[in-house]
Amino acid sequence: MRIGLFVPCYIDAFHPEVGIATLQLLERFGLDVEYPRNQTCCGQPMTNTGCHAESAATEALFVRNFTGYDYVVAPSGSCVHHVRCDMDAVEQTDDVRQVRARTYELVEFLHDILKVDAFPWAEFPHRVSLHNNCNALRGLNHASMSELREPAFSKPADLLARVRGLEFVHIQRPDECCGFGGTFSVFEKGVSEKMGYDKVRDHSNAGAAYVVSADSSCMMHQQGCAQRLDMPLKFIHIAQILNGARA
Repeated sequence: MRIGLFVPCYIDAFHPEVGIATLQLLERFGLDVEYPRNQTCCGQPMTNTGCHAESAATEALFVRNFTGYDYVVAPSGSCVHHVRCDMDAVEQTDDVRQVRARTYELVEFLHDILKVDAFPWAEFPHRVSLHNNCNALRGLNHASMSELREPAFSKPADLLARVRGLEFVHIQRPDECCGFGGTFSVFEKGVSEKMGYDKVRDHSNAGAAYVVSADSSCMMHQQGCAQRLDMPLKFIHIAQILNGARA
């Protein structure tokens, strides 16, 4: 199985350790993983802001970089959601359609495609609260949505339950947005901050030592909110825990 690794631009800039952990984790399962050197952004920020035409060149570059792989895997639900559901500024050629269909977020790739049932190298002896990014939750079906009143499930929790020593704590509003929303946090700063403060208080009140998510973007926002409230919460990407990080 030949995998193209997509490391989103914000992870490359702020949390490169997440990209490294993703590469190492995929290689643990014997996969042939390649990192196309010319990759940049997937085009999500422009599209989310309403600048659809401006994202076309970036989307075209993404397709050129990742054409020909069996799967494209990325440690970001929001970016993968853009590729699969919103990458329509570029002409929809056969290559574009194939790349879109083969692009997976890391959690769903491990859970749904590889069907991983053990991480024997992983141990994380901490109390953990789980945050679901909105796009991963409602766009990629990461977990059940309370508004649908459907049977409860969680793909990230299924994977983390296989990590030794990890203890879940449960927040009161598990599928509520943290307020990041990309450019929303810039244009609606006050609303975004209030939502973020509510979210980190929920994590803290539940007794979490760490907040874990499949999206570093949400965690960057929440980490800033926690720091402004002098909360000792720590934040870590799920790829790092599954790859064996212990702190």
